[in-house]
Amino acid sequence: MDFNLSEEQRLIQETTYRFALQEIEPVAKQYDREEKYPREIVKKARETGLVGAFIPDQYGGPGYGFLEVALISEQLARVDLGINVCIMTATFGSENILFNGTEEQKRTYLPPLVNEDVIAAGAYTEPNAGTDVAGTRTRAVRQGNEYVINGNKMFITNGTVCDWMVVLCVTGDDEAKKHGRHSLILVESDRKGITANKIRGKLGIRASDTAEIAFEDVRVPCENLIGKEGQGFYHVMHFFDATRTMVAGQGVGIAQGALDKTVRYVKERTVFGRPLAVNQGVQFQLAEMATRIELARTLTYRAAWKVDQGEIDPALNAMAKYFSGEMAVWVCDKALQLHGGYGYIDEYDVQRFYRDAKILEIYEGAKEAEKLTISRRLL
Repeated sequence: MDFNLSEEQRLIQETTYRFALQEIEPVAKQYDREEKYPREIVKKARETGLVGAFIPDQYGGPGYGFLEVALISEQLARVDLGINVCIMTATFGSENILFNGTEEQKRTYLPPLVNEDVIAAGAYTEPNAGTDVAGTRTRAVRQGNEYVINGNKMFITNGTVCDWMVVLCVTGDDEAKKHGRHSLILVESDRKGITANKIRGKLGIRASDTAEIAFEDVRVPCENLIGKEGQGFYHVMHFFDATRTMVAGQGVGIAQGALDKTVRYVKERTVFGRPLAVNQGVQFQLAEMATRIELARTLTYRAAWKVDQGEIDPALNAMAKYFSGEMAVWVCDKALQLHGGYGYIDEYDVQRFYRDAKILEIYEGAKEAEKLTISRRLL
């Protein structure tokens, strides 16, 4: 059993963290305050090889595994989770094309994501169907050689900036098996009948574009079907089972970044004439923070490694995603507390980390849903 990363994987870590410090840290506050999508930074990340790292080289990508994706995600989140989301989800939804698409779809849609200024999205969540993916109501009806789509999606990442999106739709009969009624259909964002509205005022990850989308008689060719008709639910579950390791990496990264900043602060901050760091109570809190981060890191790396071995374990991935998210919220709370009043103002990054971390317990499967996955495996 070897827990060491390869030389190439360590280089990926170093390159990503250096990129984050140089390109993201100086402007992270600005993008957070303005709730602005950082297209130029995403473009630079693409040129550095950080976008679509999982895309095989025959489709223009770096050809890394999901462990490398988790490493990239971790190092970006260590500096800013909001811009991390923009970079890591610039290809969001395209995993479904890689896993289930035709060869023609792969060659058409994957290369531009890593070689051109193209952004993808995955439109799965609805106003009344989040964790309950099978509760999706957006419907696609066949008319000749086209699907006609009607419905609404909510909380869609990249919703107003994407060039195309993978949409989960009901294509089967209402009386059919609940999990066998759905399909995935690729929809170009410039098609007639699509309305996308940006959601503002989020607690965190404000640089990331989040939108509500309405489809009104949107027509797309049947050749845009991804995978098999009626298998959309299962395709989405497989997709999340892999990508949750990337989200787990976000939790590890933001917690590590919060710890980094806290260690620096308590060494510099003096209280009653002495550095805050000499206080044993402070030292104990730092030790707990570091221990929980390392636990989440090991769990995340193992889950991602198993994905790359072709042994996707939904329960293990759920453990990694749920634990790292909850850990990140806990660590960021401790970091803000140790900063005292300074942690409560936006001059210090820990308040942004604190706001950003909460989403990790919610998106790509709320932590309660992850616990259900784990408990079902046990029982």
